Amino acid sequence: MPDKVTLHTYFRSSCSARIRIALHLKGIPYDAVYVNLLKNEQSTPAHVAINPSGTVPALVIEQDTKKTTTITQSLAALEYLDEAFPEKGPALLPSDPETRATVRTLANIIACDVQPVTNLRILKRVAPLGADRAGWSRDLIVDGLRAYEAVVAGSAGRFSIGDQITIADLCLIPAAWGAERVGVDLGEFPVTSRIVGNLEEVQAVKLGHWRAQEDTPEEFRVKE
Repeated sequence: MPDKVTLHTYFRSSCSARIRIALHLKGIPYDAVYVNLLKNEQSTPAHVAINPSGTVPALVIEQDTKKTTTITQSLAALEYLDEAFPEKGPALLPSDPETRATVRTLANIIACDVQPVTNLRILKRVAPLGADRAGWSRDLIVDGLRAYEAVVAGSAGRFSIGDQITIADLCLIPAAWGAERVGVDLGEFPVTSRIVGNLEEVQAVKLGHWRAQEDTPEEFRVKE
């Protein structure tokens, strides 16, 4: 186990949620540093010194050897957690290369085709051009989910790849939360919708949900 794990996160960041869920799945304790994107805290010199992209997340692993590893891209962080701590929790990538390629294909549909063009940084830029932010996001998310549905129809069990949670699922579930916020009907994608329902029953997913974070505003928090 690492000596200390710190996650620089924001409650509504889908990329941060991927790592939160993975850490809970792996049973790796972590400290959270909350970065409020609406207050532009991601652009402060202190944060940019940790994550030069000026975004979240940033995963910082301090080993007992005094070596510190900082990972500022969520997919790289997920693969690191799987490779560095194989004894902790479920494997997030399957062992055979063909299935691993399917996992990465599904993950990248979300991480490359959907998330980058619907995140806050992009939405702030398209609004002055007259674009409806919710409509912009909705159309792009639907395109991505349509592609996800076509691929996952051939690989799904309870989750995106059979009955084992993988990196694909860790990308899918926060994207589904974002889709619902802008009015996308997940029922249009029956296989994907079923997977999302199964994922939402997993305790690690509940713990990583954007409504369950310490920096979630009170009006959005899960009520006990």
